[in-house]
Amino acid sequence: MWWQVIGGLVVIVMLPLVAPHTQSASFVFTHFETSPEATGISSKPYAVILSVLLSNYCLYGYDTAAHLTEETRGADRTGPIAILSSIGMVSVFGWAYYLALTFSIQDFNYLYDVNNETAGALVPAQIIFDAFHGRYHNSTGAVVFLCITWGSYFFCGLSVTTSAARVVYALSRDNGIPFSPIWRRIHPKYKVPTNAVWLCAAISIILGLPILKLDVVFTAIISINTIGWVGGYAIPVFARLVMAEKNFKPGPFYLGRASRPICLVAFLWICYTCSAFLLPTLYPIQLKTFNYAPIAIGIFMTLIMLWWAFDARKWFKGPVRNIDLGNGHS
Repeated sequence: MWWQVIGGLVVIVMLPLVAPHTQSASFVFTHFETSPEATGISSKPYAVILSVLLSNYCLYGYDTAAHLTEETRGADRTGPIAILSSIGMVSVFGWAYYLALTFSIQDFNYLYDVNNETAGALVPAQIIFDAFHGRYHNSTGAVVFLCITWGSYFFCGLSVTTSAARVVYALSRDNGIPFSPIWRRIHPKYKVPTNAVWLCAAISIILGLPILKLDVVFTAIISINTIGWVGGYAIPVFARLVMAEKNFKPGPFYLGRASRPICLVAFLWICYTCSAFLLPTLYPIQLKTFNYAPIAIGIFMTLIMLWWAFDARKWFKGPVRNIDLGNGHS
């Protein structure tokens, strides 16, 4: 957390100060570019639709807060507070980071030039390089800033792995995945599901290796992960929309009359973002630019439904209570 906060503040504050010149507010807030030469996209509405993808993926932090609430006291109250706090912090820092980058652009046309220092593929890195090279005529500062960014990615990966391991652990407690007794095993000393952690780390490594050679794999993985994560929340949100009010038992953190309108907006937003992640991000559509997420999701959903129809429905009975409410012992 401290790396993210301190490192993020250093980049946000220092980058515009280092840049030889900064863009005007009118350029940052009103100028619209689609860069059809680099992306093949000239439609402004289509570009706006795709623009929400990165911000939606960056809000992943609240998902980790949700998974870790069961390990806190008073989770019915502290959980929602943690979720809202993470959304607030990510929104503020993310907005500030984007402003720092866009105000520090030196030559917009050069950002997507395939002959630039990042081959036109890494725009944020190119912005940072242009700022430092334009001021000091060397790239040392840019390398330092990119190391800060790399550290942020590393800790983000740890956070995602932690969240994924908690999901695996929770499902294995309910016997919901193959070899559940292995994944729900708790380390006797550290009291964490180490087997579940190693499983998630191994899967991440296996999925990540093709990215070294194929950029489309990265796009597909990001799309699949975010659709699975965001789409999972659509189920309880939709259930709250259609549930009779007499059957709903509110907890201590309750939105009252605003709950249904907020659920409706949230459900529509989930449908929108999940649909957007299935769209191609580069044109013309070729083997190297095709978004394989729809195919991958279709295959996995088919396999999962077949597994449910022919096997899992016969033995999976839902969540297993692991706490005796009568005496408070597990």
